[in-house]
Amino acid sequence: MPACPRPALLLLCVLQAARAQVNPAVCRYPLGMSSGHIPDEDISASSQWSESTAAKYGRLDSEDGDGAWCPEVPVEPDDLKEFLQIDLHALHFITLVGTQGRHAGGHGNEFAPMYKINYSRDGTRWISWRNRHGKQVLDGNSNPYDIVLKDLEPPLIARFIRFIPVTDHSMNVCLRVEVYGCVWLDGLVSYNAPAGQQLILPGGTVIYLNDSVYDGAFGYSMTEGLGQLTDGVSGLDDFTQTHEYHVWPGYDYVGWRNESMAGGYVEITFEFDRIRNFTTMKVHCNNMFAKGVKIFKEVQCYFRADASEWEPSAVSSVLVLDDVNPSARFVTVPLLHRMASAIKCQYYFADAWMMFSEITFQSDAAMYNNSLVPPEMPMVPTTYDPMLKVDDSNTRILIGCLVAIIFILVAIIVIILWRQFWQKMLEKASRRMLDDEMTVSLSLPSESSMFNHNRSSSSSEQESSSTYDRIFPLGPDYQEPSRLIRKLPEFTTGEEDTGCSGPVKPSQASVTEGVPHYAEADIVNLQGVTGGNTYSVPALTMDLLSGKDVAVEEFPRKLLTFKEKLGEGQFGEVHLCEVEGMDKFTGKDFALEGLDVSSNCPVLVAVKMLRADANKNARNDFLKEIKIMSRLKDPNIIRLLAVCITDDPLCMITEYMENGDLNQFLSRQQSGSPLTSQVPTVSDLRFMATQIASGMKYLSSLNFVHRDLATRNCLVGKRYTIKIADFGMSRNLYSGDYYRIQGRAVLPIRWMSWESILLGKFTTASDVWAFGVTLWETFTLCREQPYSQFSDEQVIENTGEFFRDQGRQTYLPQPALCPDSVYKLMLSCWRRDTKDRPSFQDIHRLLQESASEE
Repeated sequence: MPACPRPALLLLCVLQAARAQVNPAVCRYPLGMSSGHIPDEDISASSQWSESTAAKYGRLDSEDGDGAWCPEVPVEPDDLKEFLQIDLHALHFITLVGTQGRHAGGHGNEFAPMYKINYSRDGTRWISWRNRHGKQVLDGNSNPYDIVLKDLEPPLIARFIRFIPVTDHSMNVCLRVEVYGCVWLDGLVSYNAPAGQQLILPGGTVIYLNDSVYDGAFGYSMTEGLGQLTDGVSGLDDFTQTHEYHVWPGYDYVGWRNESMAGGYVEITFEFDRIRNFTTMKVHCNNMFAKGVKIFKEVQCYFRADASEWEPSAVSSVLVLDDVNPSARFVTVPLLHRMASAIKCQYYFADAWMMFSEITFQSDAAMYNNSLVPPEMPMVPTTYDPMLKVDDSNTRILIGCLVAIIFILVAIIVIILWRQFWQKMLEKASRRMLDDEMTVSLSLPSESSMFNHNRSSSSSEQESSSTYDRIFPLGPDYQEPSRLIRKLPEFTTGEEDTGCSGPVKPSQASVTEGVPHYAEADIVNLQGVTGGNTYSVPALTMDLLSGKDVAVEEFPRKLLTFKEKLGEGQFGEVHLCEVEGMDKFTGKDFALEGLDVSSNCPVLVAVKMLRADANKNARNDFLKEIKIMSRLKDPNIIRLLAVCITDDPLCMITEYMENGDLNQFLSRQQSGSPLTSQVPTVSDLRFMATQIASGMKYLSSLNFVHRDLATRNCLVGKRYTIKIADFGMSRNLYSGDYYRIQGRAVLPIRWMSWESILLGKFTTASDVWAFGVTLWETFTLCREQPYSQFSDEQVIENTGEFFRDQGRQTYLPQPALCPDSVYKLMLSCWRRDTKDRPSFQDIHRLLQESASEE
């Protein structure tokens, strides 16, 4: 183990030795542009506007000189000759960069809206950085004073780094920058290996095991570069799952097939910056032996100093194979203090496949890149000398201090855990007392069922420094809705006496915590309390409910029979319930779709319920929502039937459509399930689309904006009846349709207009855009997500093309079942200018006319 520079860091060194790979989450120290640790002579540029805007003034958060580095001439589009360069004098693992424009106390207004990064490890071979999806350009600044930080994913390993301003039109730019990371102590400058291969699973799934971020030459083999084996990300136990979302299965691993490798081994050569004294090598391997993947059974490593020949004697290690634990792990290989500047290792197969995600080396006095000590702290490197005797005059004192420190830390940890334990116990006790007071009884004919409104324990989310942060997709243990239906006791429906059909089996899946929507200051958000954010009314002024100021009546809670939990929002829940006697609470102008309410048959309804622990604002919003919903009366809009607001918890009772949402309904039709009816015809699809347009025509006539129109938010009844609702957002089944912005808002970006994404404008015209996407979903029978070939970042980039309107935007293709007239209507919904898009009145008329022309 390397020696610490002083005794105070002894414990830190011990803890660091437990891990060998670089940790990108910790390796985020400013490397010295802001603080001045990088001297002026190590900062250079392609040109400068004046002496007062020279390269040395390009330091983040500093306004020396005229406030920034500025090139001599304006930057032109596609002209990448101007750059600001930093020499770090040693290899660094760089995880983050920051940029800023020229403010100069309010006198400057120049900044770079975009930029690229080039880097080099030797000063001669320059490499263009790309993200994990191949994009080179990073978004820069939108004003001259704010600091914009960008995570580099993947991180880069370099000594030299260049910032290259990029613009889409001729403009003056200025830059201030900072680089964040830590010293690359492994000293590895390149590895050469065979190219990764493809594994095809029995079900036909293709697992791509290539090194997708390798920055060297890439052909049959990889040469003179670094990549995924040095990016600090260790693969998961299941190689088909990845840390990075929206990438292909196997992304975290580089893998090879036994039968394709001559000699039964994979040979990888590692080149280092200088001759080093190597102690160990750590290799992170997958071990899913059930799928033919195992850790290597033996490794032989050869050593070379400078340009000499490989030494004949190799270090060989034979491993004891593990056929019990399938977990991925680091395998430590001792290198016995061999001196070399290059290592060649042959890893022998133990099964059909071998997969690596990280390979790291310990040598000399490397402090490991997990260190919590900033790089500015001086480190004293030492080299192992077998003839050197250890001076143990102070050994006992150091050991005693170390043991005392460990005991103190253990005691502190025990005290903290003990306090947390009792705090949780007290919280549980208080919640039980609260729940006993807030329990709502919903009767079952055979036995009673209770709703316990426990305070939800939402897990804390780490704020992402990137602009967009993904919503986690469903876990691998998610089951289909049919498997999640609760087993409730049988109850009597009176079928033999009244002729009523039994309760319809719900098609919605049970879900866990939904995703909260965002709200604008001047918009009243409907259904945002308990689920999605269906309707919004700009500049709406409303009084709080007095308890009776609604167009629907109070409903007895005891008549509600629990069937299933449909969804969950930030402050409320949505339940599927069965109710008798609903005819007494529905107006004369309203009849439930497909059911005779006067026959006393049980009716399925959706009950939105505010949690007992909701705050005052959520309670007021819930009451406002009731007031607005009670006045929405249209055949194609889900209706509010009754409320329970005389006591807590507050409830609203809405219609429920027996066939579930349109997305799942159409997916079931095209899947050929024996439980479904005949696949809808083109006329049926047009009929459903016409109803959606009719409902939206009604909402737009009231100046209501939906903001989340999609097939997941359209419910289906008998005979292809459609009603617009809002259950989509509150269900984990559709969490992948939403994207989180800056850790707060979640947006259905694949359905949103360019002005909604880029400018935050939500109008009836943006609903028209979403209707076009919903129409596309309908005529594809919901076989795929809109823009399924695009990552979320590419979808957002495409909206920028709509904004620029230079003919480079990508439209959704015409579905196979879609008539030309309907696709022409879709394209009109996606016009760049809002005034050129059709109104919902026009859309409804055009769909009716196209149906009559058949």
